[in-house]
Amino acid sequence: MRLRRCFAALLLGLLGAACTPTVQLAMPKEPININLNVKIEHEIYIKVDKALDSMFNESSGLF
Repeated sequence: MRLRRCFAALLLGLLGAACTPTVQLAMPKEPININLNVKIEHEIYIKVDKALDSMFNESSGLF
């Protein structure tokens, strides 16, 4: 009876150990490439800003 309990405990321990997840860290063989399609519109904003500066100029007489 005692031998069966020991065997059952050993069997449960082995089954429990077989289900443990493993985590592996590995470096990629090729470098990671990130392709971004970014549209930069800073030139348009600068042109509008300059146009507004000339419109609201002190010498324009608007105010």
